[in-house]
Amino acid sequence: MRAVIDAFWRALADSFRPRVLLLTLAPLAVMLLLALGAGYLWGAAALAWAQGWVNGAGWLTWMLGWLGGDAAGQVESVLAPLVLVALVTPLVVLGALLLVAVLMTPAMLRLVARRRFPQLERLGGGAAAWAGSVAHSLGATAVALLALVVSIPFWLVPPLILVLPPLIFGWLTYRVMSYDALAEHATAAERRALMRRHRVPLLVLGIVSGYLGAAPAVVWASGLLFAALFWVLVPVAIWIYTWAFAFSSLWFTHYCLNALQAQRGQAQAATKTEAKVVVAAPGPPTSPPALPPVNTPASPPESHPDER
Repeated sequence: MRAVIDAFWRALADSFRPRVLLLTLAPLAVMLLLALGAGYLWGAAALAWAQGWVNGAGWLTWMLGWLGGDAAGQVESVLAPLVLVALVTPLVVLGALLLVAVLMTPAMLRLVARRRFPQLERLGGGAAAWAGSVAHSLGATAVALLALVVSIPFWLVPPLILVLPPLIFGWLTYRVMSYDALAEHATAAERRALMRRHRVPLLVLGIVSGYLGAAPAVVWASGLLFAALFWVLVPVAIWIYTWAFAFSSLWFTHYCLNALQAQRGQAQAATKTEAKVVVAAPGPPTSPPALPPVNTPASPPESHPDER
C-alpha cells in the first residue's frame, strides 16, 4: 500500500505541471467538438425523449402525484435532464478515457520515465506496442460497454447506480492504463507477470479512478439544468474528466514502472544467486594424477671368474 500512496502523490504533483495541463487541451478540444456536434444534432430530440420517458413511467407518476402541486412540477422538470445525464455520462467518460490514453499517455509516460526511471530499459515493441495498446483499449472498451448496457436496469435501484458504473469504469481504467504504462518498457511476459502479481493494487487504483471520473457528472448535470451556464459548465466538466484521467494515467505509470523496476531487480538477484550456487556446488571426486614412473639406474654387469 505504501507504493500506491507514493505513486498517488507523485502523480498528483505531475498532473499540475504546465506541460501536462497543456496536454489536456487536445482531448478537451476533441471532446468539445463531439459534444457540441451531438448536442446540435440530437440534443433537443434526446431531451424530448427523456421527458417522454419520465411522463410515461408509472411509478414516477405515482411518486409525483404523491408529492402533488408545484413540487411535482419542479421535480418533473429536473428529472428529464438528469435521466439524459445518466445516459450520456458513460459515453463522455469512455471518450475522455480513450482520448487520454491515445493523445496524452505516451507523452506522460516519457515524462515520468525520463525524470524518475532513466535507467529502466525499454524492452517493449515501439510502434507495435502503440498499435497493441490501441487494440487492447478498444477491446476492453467493448467489454465495458456491454457490461454497462447489461447493468442499466439495475441503475434504477438507488444504491447500485453509485456502485456499478464506477466499478465498471474502474475495471476498464485498470485494464487500459496498466497496459499503456507498461507497453514501451515491459516485455509481454513481464507485463503478464506484473499484472498478475499486482492485480489487487491495480484494481484499487482503477476503482478510485472510476469514482474520480464519475465526480464531474455533477458539473455536467448543472450545465443541463441551468441553461444560462451551459456553455461554461459543460466545457469545465469535460476538462475535469480529461484531467481526472490524466492524473489516473500518471498514477498507473508511476506505480507500474516502479513495480517493473523492482521485479527486474528481483529477477537479476535471483539469477546471480543461482549462478553462485552452481559455482559453489562440489563436483564429482577426481582421482589424483598418476605419477610418472621412476627411472632407476641400471647396475653394471657382474664379471665372470674365468674372465679375470
